[in-house]
Amino acid sequence: MKQENAGLLDDKNTLQRELQAASTYIQSIESKCYEANRTSLELLQQVRMLEAEVETLKAYIIDLKARIAVYIPVKTDAIDMKLAEYINNYPDRQKLKIMFMRESEGVYEFGSKRIHVKVSGSKI
Repeated sequence: MKQENAGLLDDKNTLQRELQAASTYIQSIESKCYEANRTSLELLQQVRMLEAEVETLKAYIIDLKARIAVYIPVKTDAIDMKLAEYINNYPDRQKLKIMFMRESEGVYEFGSKRIHVKVSGSKI
């Protein structure tokens, strides 16, 4: 009976150690799960903030597209600088539906046509 009792006591101690190890493991898993959930919530908040920023930027882009475009010249090209001055100071710019696209110095695409531009004195 004493031997059987000692065996059962050993089994009980073994089970208690295994239970303690399992409890420690579960606590560490719960801690990792908590940290992962907290990180997920922080990332979700950041995504929501970035989505709001994207929507703001989209609205800003739409607003910019609705405005009249500004021709930005190549600073080293005197012809392009003069053309930009003319286009950007044109009195009724909303009537300018076709944009000039610079190909090279003095050569532009205007709509579907290629044109050559030169400056004579202070005039285009």
